[in-house]
Amino acid sequence: MEFITDYKLENYILQTKWEDLPEKIKQRAIVCAIDLTIALLLGSRGKQHAAGVCVAKNIYSEGDVAVLGSRERLSFIGAAVAMSHASNSFDIDDGHNMIKGHPGTSFVAGVLAAALHKNVSYKEYLTTLVICYEVTVRNGLALQDHYKYLHSTGTYGAFGTAAGVGRLFGMTKEQLNNALSVAEFHAPITPVMRSVEHPSMNKDGVPFGVLIGAMAVMETLCGTTGKGHLLETPQYRSLLDTLGKNYEIMNLYFKPYTCCRWAHQPILASLNMMKEIGFSAADIDNVKVHTFRSASQLSKVIPTTTDEAQYNIAYPVAAAIVAGDLGFNQVIDEALDNPEVLSMMKRLSFVMDPEMEKHFPDKRMAWVEFILKNGRILKSEAIEAPGEASDSIDLDWITDKFTRVTRPLISSEEQHRMISLLSDPENITIREIVAEINKSM
Repeated sequence: MEFITDYKLENYILQTKWEDLPEKIKQRAIVCAIDLTIALLLGSRGKQHAAGVCVAKNIYSEGDVAVLGSRERLSFIGAAVAMSHASNSFDIDDGHNMIKGHPGTSFVAGVLAAALHKNVSYKEYLTTLVICYEVTVRNGLALQDHYKYLHSTGTYGAFGTAAGVGRLFGMTKEQLNNALSVAEFHAPITPVMRSVEHPSMNKDGVPFGVLIGAMAVMETLCGTTGKGHLLETPQYRSLLDTLGKNYEIMNLYFKPYTCCRWAHQPILASLNMMKEIGFSAADIDNVKVHTFRSASQLSKVIPTTTDEAQYNIAYPVAAAIVAGDLGFNQVIDEALDNPEVLSMMKRLSFVMDPEMEKHFPDKRMAWVEFILKNGRILKSEAIEAPGEASDSIDLDWITDKFTRVTRPLISSEEQHRMISLLSDPENITIREIVAEINKSM
């Protein structure tokens, strides 16, 4: 394998400034910061995060780095590990169609821990988020093409984490090049379809990707050497030509529901149909969901854990039909034995529709067919889930999501205060923001 080490990527990571970014990218960075905060806040109330905190406290040293949504204060690595167990645990984080995974959650824990450790400005944190999205998506594209395997979030997250942490730690371009090499080489293989078929906390492998990315920086600073990464090879150099020109952060989708994205289409189609026609769950005899192959392969078992509820297609659709929404309160362990939801699951069926399959992964589409108890047959249109890149997600959209999704955890007054802090990048540090958020939790 040939490597062309001219530091094009490393210079982009280290030299990009907030002032260099177009206004729409600055606004998108704020949207992403709010969205990732939602994921971390919900995750901080889950069992996976509790496990992560336990791991961090047992393995890593104490420190002064705050953990978002928690009273814990840990070392840099400890905080990164703890928060990496939260960011993806309720499946409410952003995604990117072409890498078939979740770039934001793949690096945010490491970047936030490093930003808190170094006490950087909120502007610098936002700038680093933008850089990490651009680097992570490009690495994901290269990895999946090179290995011909669906490496998911934790894999390219190691590379993205190393990029962000390396920048915040003030590495030289030579050091950063080495850290990226170490991170990519040791990145975890995350067989995501196994987790789709057999849901568990394994999920997208985020904690181990974050750990390896952060460790790659520390290994480099302590003398470990590597050699080259895929984005330095002639085959993938073209992915670097668009840095600072075409922003992959604008190609993200954002998730309104706490479950796998592949279940969002039938959820929205069902809720829209019920609102438009004016019927309730009690009126339904059965529902057939027409979707793409990968979605049809999602688990349909009665869930016993929140992970099984999220990486499922029957449970989220049934719960949304019954509750009129799919959020924190519908996927926590305490909600999983709701008899109305379990009854609705039995009335659902799922089929792979060749037309829906034809559009995947560029578009994830589905439609639903209701048969009511009075014999009436209703068919929805084929739709994409809300929050796609084409929907022009803005501050109003993400504020609505923040308000709806965090309502079970935070008062309306505190919600407003948090949004105000996260929406204004001027004259505040990331430590100050996290401290204010944690006061409310």
